[in-house]
Amino acid sequence: QAAELIGAGKVRIDGLPAVKPATAVSDTTALTVVTDSERAWVSRGAHKLVGALEAFAIAVAGRRCLDAGASTGGFTEVLLDRGAAHVVAADVGYGQLAWSLRNDPRVVVLERTNARGLTPEAIGGRVDLVVADLSFISLATVLPALVGCASRDADIVPLVKPQFEVGKGQVGPGG
Repeated sequence: QAAELIGAGKVRIDGLPAVKPATAVSDTTALTVVTDSERAWVSRGAHKLVGALEAFAIAVAGRRCLDAGASTGGFTEVLLDRGAAHVVAADVGYGQLAWSLRNDPRVVVLERTNARGLTPEAIGGRVDLVVADLSFISLATVLPALVGCASRDADIVPLVKPQFEVGKGQVGPGG
């Protein structure tokens, strides 16, 4: 249960989100568990973005956003909850985005869309905030397209998954 809380960004070490369960702390370290009984998100992925937005003090309200790797829409839902004016939810899959988000007038859904091929024209213009939770692809291959979709002063918040950033020979048996 503790590992799940840490993964959801609910455990704080001296006020900062805990990154992994094996983090060493002293007996004087301030440990807190953030309770968020306020709502149930469409996916657990939402907790990752909530933690990042808080840790990096990124404001969302009024911004035009791109969610690359939207899947069921956890990141999209957080962006809307935080006041995004518009979200482009792009994913290589089809039919995954939660119905409530699919029907939200602030959301444009781009399915069967590889993030490497995203362009400002494909998403209706540049965005002010890019978030990305991508699997089975290195950020090194996707970041040029994401940066190309971003306005000059945009924030870009990609989730880094080390198992997709190293060669296959570098990934252990447990991933």
